[in-house]
Amino acid sequence: MDPHLLRTFVTVVRRRSFSAAAEELGYTQSAVSQQVAALEADLGLTLLRRRPVAPTRAGERLLEHAGPLLLRHRAARADVLRAAAGPAGRLTVAASPLALVPAITRALEPGGPVVTLRAVGRERVAEQVASGDADLGFVDGIAAPSDPLRLPDVGAPAGVRVAEEELAVILPERHPLARGRGLALAGLADALWLHAPAFIPVERLREVAGGGAFRTGFRYDGHDLRTVLNLVASGHGLALLPAPVTAGASPAATLTVPLAAPRLVHRVEMLCGPLGPRRRPSPGLAAGGRSYGGPAPQRSSTSLRVTAPTNSPRDSAAATSSMSSAM
Repeated sequence: MDPHLLRTFVTVVRRRSFSAAAEELGYTQSAVSQQVAALEADLGLTLLRRRPVAPTRAGERLLEHAGPLLLRHRAARADVLRAAAGPAGRLTVAASPLALVPAITRALEPGGPVVTLRAVGRERVAEQVASGDADLGFVDGIAAPSDPLRLPDVGAPAGVRVAEEELAVILPERHPLARGRGLALAGLADALWLHAPAFIPVERLREVAGGGAFRTGFRYDGHDLRTVLNLVASGHGLALLPAPVTAGASPAATLTVPLAAPRLVHRVEMLCGPLGPRRRPSPGLAAGGRSYGGPAPQRSSTSLRVTAPTNSPRDSAAATSSMSSAM
């Protein structure tokens, strides 16, 4: 299938309009209609109902494949162009806000490659790495000690664990549970929570707690940790965060209580693009760069060294990462 025709089809479905798709893509409406008709002729199937604009069953099935296909097309293009350009001494890093733990920021040391660091949503990190828009990605999330993070299925390589931290519940200082020595997440299901998707989404809390209301009264769509903490202090809801990030950052009107149950950690994983880092795992990491068996450490101290990109055909590497984990 022609990727240009596929992209047009996806845009028409997303915009639910041929004219809106034409405006977004910079085509005439008749050109968009012709491209969709050409895709239908190629497959011998009707993919769209015209009035109203909606995918048929065949069109819905094609949509399931379209995203990964277009993403891999972009990745292949970026890979070839980067390889042909030769070493550039530049590195583009995509990271979710809570993924930038000290071990990672120290790795981007002065005198190394020129780094462009993008703070993006958690779901966008894997997509940017898979498409070649970023050379390297760092994504965070909460998981059981033996489980990998749940990443979008966009064709990105498996993640390599680079850090783990304990979790804590952040509460206003006058909250009745603020003086506890440890809190169970299930016991907080009826509490009011701050909805901050860029940090730890409330939907994920419901998953790991096995259900519960986890009511929200305030939504924050930004990436600033201090704003989250100030919203908690003002009574807009509780938050679950990595314990170390709140040290020295929490306002006086909040208290931090360790999460006692279920057994969860905040994990950061590294994703490498088509020309991403060659990974040399430490003995604690299993073959392939992942180590999820056995008990997890309370805190993982990881050092990374990022060096200038190279486009060696053998290494196919844009950076070198050396990891040593002190469990």
